[in-house]
Amino acid sequence: MPRVAIVSDTHVPSREHAVPDWVGDELERADHAIHAGDFDSQRAYDRIAALANGELTAVRGNTDPPTLGLPHTDTFEIGGVTFAVTHGAGSPAGWQRRVVETARAESVTAEPVAVAGHTHEVVDTTIDGLRVLNPGSATGAAPADRATMYVVTVTDGTLTVELRTE
Repeated sequence: MPRVAIVSDTHVPSREHAVPDWVGDELERADHAIHAGDFDSQRAYDRIAALANGELTAVRGNTDPPTLGLPHTDTFEIGGVTFAVTHGAGSPAGWQRRVVETARAESVTAEPVAVAGHTHEVVDTTIDGLRVLNPGSATGAAPADRATMYVVTVTDGTLTVELRTE
């Protein structure tokens, strides 16, 4: 049963000083990690990548420096499930529709799991048959009111999604 740790919007150091220890623990325990953008710095990226033990899928958020060299979208498969990752930048109006359209356009499978960030709002919903996950902000960066992330286990192509918070 692969474990996937999903985080986003860490905003270190612009809004928060560091990734909370409990988030780091979850990243280290995971078989794979996803960061849906807005690291804010090379230091934050390096820290997340080290915690993920090299098993990191990360995309560029609207506050990330171009020097990170991250793609705007990425996809990967684990345990029979395809994840399509994007930041979801832009206006909050239409965010879900943009994320679904991007996930479908970028994925080789018809029904990927769409993972995005940007709003700092926890989302686990289905739009037009596509599961959409937003883990909120892993550091509780405003406008979030607390640090949140998802831990997903994949069993025979089926997801179990658990919200973790401090």
